[in-house]
Amino acid sequence: MNSDKLRRLRHQAFRHQNFLCFYCKFPMWDSDPRDFSIEHNIPSRLSKHLKCTAEHLVPRQDSGKDSTGNIVAACLWCNRMRHQGRPHKAPDAATYRMQVVRWVAAGRWHPIASSRRIVD
Repeated sequence: MNSDKLRRLRHQAFRHQNFLCFYCKFPMWDSDPRDFSIEHNIPSRLSKHLKCTAEHLVPRQDSGKDSTGNIVAACLWCNRMRHQGRPHKAPDAATYRMQVVRWVAAGRWHPIASSRRIVD
């Protein structure tokens, strides 16, 4: 894995997605969590979940590549939750995205959604 390439692809997706998570659509930070916390008026303990990560739509284990078409920007929370407890059986990205949208709408997904602290 070329970490510079992955970092570049993540940042490209981050900008292309208007700094919003591919799954939950909450704003993310890529460089300074303190500035992000202040700007969005949320505690730093919650903003850590909104760190921008590179998410492979098709996982590497399934021959997913580090490419523009396969990398999206996802918050740390959404990225981890997609794979948590199921390293070889994570739901496909489209199915997961629809589920996250439903959970966010119900206020049951993200610690930020549950706290109702973020408004954009």
